Amino acid sequence: MKYMLMICDDESVFLSPVQVHALPKIQAWDAEVDARGIRRGGARPRPSSDASTVRVRDGEVLVSDGPFAETKEQMGGFDIIKCASLGEAVEIAARHPAAASGAIEVRPLWQE
Repeated sequence: MKYMLMICDDESVFLSPVQVHALPKIQAWDAEVDARGIRRGGARPRPSSDASTVRVRDGEVLVSDGPFAETKEQMGGFDIIKCASLGEAVEIAARHPAAASGAIEVRPLWQE
């Protein structure tokens, strides 16, 4: 089954994708999941200050600047992994360096 690992952390400590991938702990995690052949993709979004939130109410499109929620912790990236079980996905998430300072949401994806 495929799972999305949503990496959530304190956005006030923003690092560029280049800076993140230069961190030894991130390099080690990347190497492990790649060696196990379970990563299916991933990305690091731009800061939440660059976000736009879209809602449609009574047929009117409403666009607001910023993220959908006002919170200190924001999505700092995501990975798509393919694992045999939720237990394996949780094990992989627990090994991600961001789990020590933020949170990793593990969400199963609909299979198409």
